[in-house]
Amino acid sequence: MHHTRFAVLMVAVMLAIAACSSTSTPATPAPASVAPSAAAPSVAAPAVTGSDVSIADFSFQPATITVPVGTTVTWTNNDGANHTVTADDGSFKSESFGSGATFSQTFATAGTFAYHCAIHSTMKGTVVVK
Repeated sequence: MHHTRFAVLMVAVMLAIAACSSTSTPATPAPASVAPSAAAPSVAAPAVTGSDVSIADFSFQPATITVPVGTTVTWTNNDGANHTVTADDGSFKSESFGSGATFSQTFATAGTFAYHCAIHSTMKGTVVVK
């Protein structure tokens, strides 16, 4: 009888250990780590096709933007001062525009287009069209 109790106790301990180990090794952490990497492409996609430039703190943000051919880039003035968006090569030019206003330019050909603010010569930016 003593051996039977010991055997039952050992089986109970083994079952408890098995139950603990099976609940401590579920596969849920692995799918959770897969989900963020699967989400990364959707986060990266807007960066590739992003076409908005903010004018803030007397600078173009981002200073360099890369877009596909045919993209319309829109600059939004978030400063209190008026600004322009003027291509260094003269291919496009905005009028002076104030806070909250926008200027848009469509880029139909590939190339690198440097631009500046005609009012504030230290403000410079680049649009790379691929």
